[in-house]
Amino acid sequence: MIYRTERDSMGEIKVPADRLWGAQTERSFENFRIGEEKMPREIIRAFAVIKKACAKTNLALGLLDDRRAGLIASVCDEILSGSLDGEFPLSVWQTGSGTQTNMNLNEVIANRGNAAANEKLLHPNDHVNRSQSSNDTFPTALHVAAVVSLRRDLIPALEKMITVLRRLERENEGVITVGRTHLQDAVPIAFSQEISGWRAMIVSSLSAIRASENGLLELALGGTAVGTGLNCPEGFAEKAALAIAEYTGIPFRTAENKFHALSSKDGVAFSHGALRALAADLMKIANDVRWLASGPRCGLGEIRIPENEPGSSIMPGKVNPTQCEALTMVAAQVMGNDVTVGVAASQGNFQLNVYMPVIAYNYLQSVRLLSDAVVSFTDRCLSGITADRDKMAENLDKTLMSVTALSPIIGYDKAAEIAKAAHKNGTTLREETLRLGYLTAEQFDQAVKPEKMV
Repeated sequence: MIYRTERDSMGEIKVPADRLWGAQTERSFENFRIGEEKMPREIIRAFAVIKKACAKTNLALGLLDDRRAGLIASVCDEILSGSLDGEFPLSVWQTGSGTQTNMNLNEVIANRGNAAANEKLLHPNDHVNRSQSSNDTFPTALHVAAVVSLRRDLIPALEKMITVLRRLERENEGVITVGRTHLQDAVPIAFSQEISGWRAMIVSSLSAIRASENGLLELALGGTAVGTGLNCPEGFAEKAALAIAEYTGIPFRTAENKFHALSSKDGVAFSHGALRALAADLMKIANDVRWLASGPRCGLGEIRIPENEPGSSIMPGKVNPTQCEALTMVAAQVMGNDVTVGVAASQGNFQLNVYMPVIAYNYLQSVRLLSDAVVSFTDRCLSGITADRDKMAENLDKTLMSVTALSPIIGYDKAAEIAKAAHKNGTTLREETLRLGYLTAEQFDQAVKPEKMV
């Protein structure tokens, strides 16, 4: 491999000649050979937006000339297009402030801009990082990446799921099935009502996710190193936030208190809590679906789900609820990520949280996994659910808990006696009610009507 020599405040270091990064990126690349987890692309893209916005703001404030600001913006557009993805190799497991990733961006932008200009016009710190610090740019990138990911990926996925659930509700109106609590038979329920419960869970989770955006819309940019805004001109924070809002189409704003913005990650922790709540609801829905679809002959078998692939390497003809399994594994991962985000958010030592890369990695992984899994589950399982109405009717006919309708008429104790006798003797509620003489056939038929119980 051919190398070139780069220099920073610590001296000289060799860098691969075909790479745009510089000395500080190379030091991080060599010093943190930990794991395979790389800084998420969403963070790199968010940084490109930030650097472009800062260049525009520095130009407006007279701190950069037109040519330098234009070069920075041009390279940022290249980064946003994905054409320079190979220039950002750093591990998540680096400095807790994300300084090395900030410098990775600064070095790549400077070197690429200088190559385009065919002269050395840009310095990573003096120009690309002007009016900024890693300590305010990384938390800003975290917030920008989080909201962009939510709006681009997760929220549309959930809206689509809600639409499918509404359709299933309409299609299953009037279908009565057995309710279940404690995994035991309960009073009847309309299948459309059961589906409406699933829909309401997703609607509620979506509402919580949207509400959690508010704290993420506040940006730390302008606080620089410790929140005081040292080396940042007056008005920079407000103008840069407006530029970021312009570039993303999202109403980002400068944080009122930069000391809070740098040292606390409560906004991200709160937002990830909404993701955890969504994961819990998705776990419940997926488990309901696979229980109801269990069988096909020896389970509940009350619904049919799409058969997407063979389920066994040894048992011919077996088909499994694989989309449910994938979704529940994603839910488990997100719940684990929430523990990491919560612990990391608690580590705001004095003026800076120093666990930001792992917060970014886990938060963005959760959004990515939830988005993909919701789309997959919706398209390949949920949208193809059909009710086995004969099986539901059969189970409804056998359930003992319809006896609950008799309690107001003959009392709880007599109703319980009927249910226990029917279970013991393998008879129906109607037969035992008549045998015990508690009601006439006409009275029983008038009282026990499943369609009136829902």
